[in-house]
Amino acid sequence: MASNLPHERKAAITAALAGGWVADAASLGVHWLYNSDRIAEVGGQTPEFLPPRADYYTKGFGYFAHEGKAVGDVSHYGAATRVLTDSLLANKGILDVRDYQRRFRAFFGPGGQWRGFIDNPTRITLENFNTIEREAVEQAQSAMPARLTEKQKRVLVQKVMPYTRRLSGDQLAQPVRDAISLTYQQKEVQEAGVYLAETIDRHLVLESGADDMQLPAVSKLPPLIASYCGNQNLLEVTEAAVRVTNNKDDAVAWAKCAALLLDRLFRGERLSEALEAAITEAPDRKSLEHARADSELDGVGAGDTFGRTCYLHEAMPVIFHILSHARGYQEAVRANIHCGGDSCGRAWIIGPAMAAIHGVGGESGIPLSWLAQVTDAATIYRDIESLLSA
Repeated sequence: MASNLPHERKAAITAALAGGWVADAASLGVHWLYNSDRIAEVGGQTPEFLPPRADYYTKGFGYFAHEGKAVGDVSHYGAATRVLTDSLLANKGILDVRDYQRRFRAFFGPGGQWRGFIDNPTRITLENFNTIEREAVEQAQSAMPARLTEKQKRVLVQKVMPYTRRLSGDQLAQPVRDAISLTYQQKEVQEAGVYLAETIDRHLVLESGADDMQLPAVSKLPPLIASYCGNQNLLEVTEAAVRVTNNKDDAVAWAKCAALLLDRLFRGERLSEALEAAITEAPDRKSLEHARADSELDGVGAGDTFGRTCYLHEAMPVIFHILSHARGYQEAVRANIHCGGDSCGRAWIIGPAMAAIHGVGGESGIPLSWLAQVTDAATIYRDIESLLSA
């Protein structure tokens, strides 16, 4: 999909995607510390890339969620963004919801790679996957041939489940048949197992997300928007991706607002025009207009006015305020950190937006030293380049 982008915009979008990773990592040290005075006390005017430490949270209200993380690491928001990026890379820049669901479950679920905080929508989404799968199995079992014994039915479920969790459609039949043949040579039993797998597959729903309207709904969007930049199906695809983890109408509406904003910036439109376009999709336009109307940048004041928590109706006005008044990437990221609260979640819109405008280096772009501090930076930036060439 991204190969359709004008050549002159690919450098800006590359910077934008990198900007999300950098802004997240820069914010991690005092993430979910809600007291702005305490943030200023421990970080001064340069609060970026502080080592995550529990003692920061001994004064003022906050929640220390990142024990074991180091300078340059990203939050769970970054981890989830990487899952979606990997899915897009595997599918040549096209959103495959089932593939995304499988990767999300495998990464964050039992036995997965993630070690760290699990947010509410992720936790509930993982629970929903189990419920959806169990109901699909029950529906499939109810239609299995009566001549099968109860033992055969149980064994067939055990045989097919590893395949329905990683394959779908036409991919299922042969490996399922092969697996069953190791235990049952009868063709009718093998075909019953294939039918079971295909029936389960048909009943696995795509809207698996939590009834939740927090920042995980929008934080994963930048690579998706880059893949579908300028595409007439952008908002439809955005909704499909969001409902994987946040199956709530307000969350979808805020996500469409964020998607329009980044899409316009990725295509080179002026910030004022992109903000105006995005506001048309917002559930609460007045708060965004209010956020833009302030006379100067005041991240702390924006947090006082609109709120600092993970909820989108608080976070999006803070994001719009910072974007409307910051003069460059560095200033925007610092204002976001000083605001406090869910700085890492907001970073995934602020970072890409400011980097799309200001690029890398110079007085207003992403500082080169910040790019270098991100953990596993070479792999992340390589994947960004691969995605934009998909």
